[in-house]
Amino acid sequence: MRRRRLLATLATALASAPALARSPVRRIGVLMGYGESDPGASDDITALTQGLNARGWRLGGTLEIVWRWADGTPALFERHAAELVALKPDALVAQGTPSVQALKAVAGAIPIVFTIVTDPVGQGMVQSLAHPGGTVTGFTDFDPAMAGKWMELLSEVKPKVSRVAVLFNPETAPFAAPMIQAIEKAAPSFGMTSGATPCHDEGSIEAALGANDGAVALPDLFNLVHRRAIVAAAARRRVPVIYFNRTFTAASGLMSYGVDYAEQFRRAADYVDRLLKGARAADLPVQQPAEFDLSVNLRTARVLGFELPQTMVSVADEVIE
Repeated sequence: MRRRRLLATLATALASAPALARSPVRRIGVLMGYGESDPGASDDITALTQGLNARGWRLGGTLEIVWRWADGTPALFERHAAELVALKPDALVAQGTPSVQALKAVAGAIPIVFTIVTDPVGQGMVQSLAHPGGTVTGFTDFDPAMAGKWMELLSEVKPKVSRVAVLFNPETAPFAAPMIQAIEKAAPSFGMTSGATPCHDEGSIEAALGANDGAVALPDLFNLVHRRAIVAAAARRRVPVIYFNRTFTAASGLMSYGVDYAEQFRRAADYVDRLLKGARAADLPVQQPAEFDLSVNLRTARVLGFELPQTMVSVADEVIE
């Protein structure tokens, strides 16, 4: 009897001993390009935390996640990057090019996993997709074939589109050149012309849409943060715009074709898990998008007087009535 009581006492003591019975808490820092109130924020948070949880990491137990939100403000990227690195995290997650650039400048040997980045090789983030060769790896959001698909979808809208503006901000999209070139190459095949239209504020968005009868909004943090302004300007000018993410169609944009951002954060959880277990970023290949979502907003089409073919609607992954 006394032996059983002693064993029970020891079991209770071991269960409550923090250092002996539990794994050390690991910490990751996450720098998000948009604001915490952004419509896509909760989906991204859920995707990353659930992905880590599925791999055995417990928030408040074996894992701590520190979030910072730059809200598209240039000065905040540098400030938040410094704050996160000062916390000495085991790994960092970066959403978008400005976040990667800010973190890479101060992270030293801390590994970085990025999401929603275009042309990481051309931007000097990694040596190659297959062999990143440094402390940075992650998931890209653009494949050149997307440019042709954007043009194809715009060409199916009635009334017919002939002049296409390409919306982006050079400060937040230094990677825009290959996308613009791919669009310009694809446009003539669909009887259209296209031109780069740099935008720095809402006034330049309005001007760009006013001078064209169609537009593509590039995967750019500026466009993401200003999505409502772009959608509103497109409605005033009655210009069909194709976007790169379904959060635009949820905000009454006409149609979008691109990667699922939440899915990129779910995939990023796998890389973070590997890094925390000893893998090197240099050995984790950068992964390109493999799946794309088409979303159409029929309500917006009706209000603005556009006609979308039934063939497009029938294959859409999301149809907003």
